[in-house]
This record gives sequence, structure tokens and C-alpha cells, in this order.
Amino acid sequence: MTRIISPSILTADFGRLSDEIALVNRSEAQWVHCDVMDGVFVPNISFGFPVVQAVRALTDKKLDVHLMIVDPDRYIARFAEAGAGMLTVQAEACVHLHRTLQSIHEAGMQAGVALNPHTPLSSIEEVLDDIDMVLIMTVNPGFGGQQFIPQSYSKIRRLRQMIDARGLSTLIQVDGGVSTANADELYRAGVNVLVAGSAIFSSADPQQTIHQLLTAQAGE
Repeated sequence: MTRIISPSILTADFGRLSDEIALVNRSEAQWVHCDVMDGVFVPNISFGFPVVQAVRALTDKKLDVHLMIVDPDRYIARFAEAGAGMLTVQAEACVHLHRTLQSIHEAGMQAGVALNPHTPLSSIEEVLDDIDMVLIMTVNPGFGGQQFIPQSYSKIRRLRQMIDARGLSTLIQVDGGVSTANADELYRAGVNVLVAGSAIFSSADPQQTIHQLLTAQAGE
């Protein structure tokens, strides 16, 4: 099964952003995760187009942009111009989710949908065929460094069953409390893409941590 590591720059040192991205560039991580927060959908404000554009100029890796904002449709074209490769919207923020997915694809990006911990899988059942990646939030969104919600494993397994039953290639991503301690169990549950911020950028050896996340096996 596909394994992808997407380091979240939310917990990177923005005073040394070019160095932090250079570190990711030297690592085995395949993507770079950008959390865009508006202070309305979530109780925090992060960054917007200028930072995404700056990161795009610093790396050839896919930019995995997660919009935790209200009315994301207004900004789809702008994030495509900024260099996003995967654009993920929150299901809870989209009134017409199918239309939003169409707009993301028309803008030349892959389309992801994020589900908050309380949001049921049934909310995306009718559009699953149009989704390139489902992001299961394993913490309540808005801040880095939170504890993983254990009930997420069941949700991930059920999503994997839904995807496999339809013969889809939709990726499953998780974000929140991901570490080398739970990476293997997440892969076993059916996850493809691990987003990790604090676990990587706060570690003594970020490149080794990325390697361990990518190659995690039970007992290691």
C-alpha cells in the first residue's frame, strides 16, 4: 500500500523557513503539508497565499494544502496559482461539496476532503468517487501538538472498507497526534498519508524521524 509522509510546516520555525524546507527536501518525505486557518472555521490563524507561494519556490515536492476556512470556493483558483498540488477542504465548510470538488479539479489540482472527528463518513459517501484523498482529522483542528483521538482507528478502518469495496484509489490521510509510536497501527488501519508536524520539527533528528514514520513496523 502507498505510504507518503507530509511534514506539516505549521510547527516549523518560520524564522528559518527556508532551512526547514531544505531539511524536508533532503528527507524521504514526498509532500509538504500547509495548514491554512482563518480564525473563523477554527480558533486560530496561520498563514495564506504568501507563505504557500514561498514554500512552492523552495521545493519541488507536492504541496498538500489543507484549507480550514469558511467559503473555500472563493480561493480555489488562488491556491492553484500559488502552487498547491493537492487542495483539501473541510466537508463541514462546503455547502455544495460536489461543486467544490469539480472546481478544484478544473483548476488543475487533486481534491481532498477533510472530516472533523465528529463528522460521519456518510457525509462523503455520495461523492467518494470524486475525491482523490480523504483526510481524517485525528484531533480537533486548529492547533498543533494535540493528542491523537483513539476512536479514529475505527473510522479509518471503515473508510478503508468503503474505498476498497468500490475499487477506488482514493488515498486516506491522517493529521493530528501522528508519531513514530502510532504510525504502524495507522498504516495497518488503512492509512496512506501521514501528516506530522511536532513529531518531525521538534525531534532531535527530523530526517531520521521521517524515515521511521515512512518505514514503521510493529515493534519498532
